[in-house]
Amino acid sequence: DMGKKSVLVVAAACVCGAAAFSAPAGIVRLDGKAGSRLAPQVRARRSAAAEAISMNSEHDILLRAAKGESTERSPVWLMRQAGRYMKEFRAYSDKYPFRHRSETPEIAIELSLQPFRAFGTDGVIMFSDILTPLPSMGIEFDVIKGSGPKIFEPIRSMDQVKKLTPIDDPDKTVPFLREILGSLRKETEGKATLLGFIGSPFTLAAYSVEGKANKNCFHTKAMMYNEPAIMHTLLDHIAVNIADYASHQIECGAQVLQVFESWAHHLGPDDFDIFAKPYADKAIALIKAKHPDVPIIYFANGGSAYLERQKDMNADMICVDWKVDMAKARKIIGSKGISGNVDPLVLLGPEAGIRESVR
Repeated sequence: DMGKKSVLVVAAACVCGAAAFSAPAGIVRLDGKAGSRLAPQVRARRSAAAEAISMNSEHDILLRAAKGESTERSPVWLMRQAGRYMKEFRAYSDKYPFRHRSETPEIAIELSLQPFRAFGTDGVIMFSDILTPLPSMGIEFDVIKGSGPKIFEPIRSMDQVKKLTPIDDPDKTVPFLREILGSLRKETEGKATLLGFIGSPFTLAAYSVEGKANKNCFHTKAMMYNEPAIMHTLLDHIAVNIADYASHQIECGAQVLQVFESWAHHLGPDDFDIFAKPYADKAIALIKAKHPDVPIIYFANGGSAYLERQKDMNADMICVDWKVDMAKARKIIGSKGISGNVDPLVLLGPEAGIRESVR
């Protein structure tokens, strides 16, 4: 049943769990040895895999599964598909800062396709960041090598919230997006499903208030509890505009959209119901109003403790982390699509262990 109406995902980063690593014959497995020299027989297997990709009869299996359709197997892709585990990726990250890479079409396209060429995944994910749309709303940021994202002027007052701008014309504020997604759609047509993604309103609001990653979210929690009107106004502004940004991704070529609540682990069940869920649902509903046939996947990182509060969300599919039993998650979620669930660090082990874990 789980393989019929759910997508199983491999995650190569710590943000979320994975649920399947069942690569087709000839696909090079992940063995935890990023950047190591490939043996001739492995290079031959990779070449054979690349040839198979060009003739993929299951090119839309991820799209079909995300829509809730029965599929012949469970699709596989990496939620953080492009990353430092690949030597080819590091060749760019060592040379160019993050925003240059994510906002320069030819580089972003190349980084998006690297894992697909290497592993023959069922999905290709646009190389970008959840913070990319923030400057379009008047919240400037950069990604500092070694320390991560930094918001230059954290949001701490209602006056700042009221000065935020709408994303009226994405082709003007994020002009690189159309070329990146349009080119990727051409590259993946008949081969794989193209995924776009956004950060959920609470996660983007928390980043904007904190100014950087913070394990305690002091400023965000203080605003939630002492000045909730500011937080709600900020969340509503982000929800409306992130929906426009997501719709633009779809109009540029994305076939499936992922919504990342990366900071859900900072919230208890009641706070999730008040500050995260309503605004994620609003954004998803706005996207669905424009693009009803595009499946949307919602992932609350660390949200397995209140999975029952996600089962009635507007998303087509709920992605779960690896800290919940999949059978229990299926029972809680019900008939809605489900994905995720395997500890990503299982990929550091031997192939036999990976296969056993995902079963």
